Amino acid sequence: MKTAGDILNEKRRDMVAVRPEQTLREALERMQVNRIGAILVKRAEQVVGIWTERDLVRDVLKPGFDIDSARIEDHMTTRLFTAPDDTPLLKLQEMFLGLFVRHILISRRRKAVGLLSIGDVLRASLLEKDTQIKELNAVASWEYYENWGWDRKVKSPKKR
Repeated sequence: MKTAGDILNEKRRDMVAVRPEQTLREALERMQVNRIGAILVKRAEQVVGIWTERDLVRDVLKPGFDIDSARIEDHMTTRLFTAPDDTPLLKLQEMFLGLFVRHILISRRRKAVGLLSIGDVLRASLLEKDTQIKELNAVASWEYYENWGWDRKVKSPKKR
């Protein structure tokens, strides 16, 4: 079964991050360039939070909100859920469902190595199931069942 590390390798994307003192506009510009919906916040190579499109939607209607002066550190989510890179796909699915989160930070030897979204894990799960179905179909095709254990030349016994 695939692991978090396998999914990150297939994703082929480096972590995208901003500094806590950067503005929301700077973060949005970085997100747009990288075509992502969430960005990590790092201070001295340490991940300290995450900021997402949902955070923007939540904050944009607050009185006095200004995207050009608002700093990421004042709007980011600091409670991050993490999993080691050897976490199996099924465990990741359970985490997303049980924790009601959309992103999980993946670590290797206590160092952040990537970010997985629920979409990344769903895609990996569906691709794995598709591969399993194709393998099963190759082994147990209809032709296999049609010819299974039957010798068509042998006649059935006569009825008395």
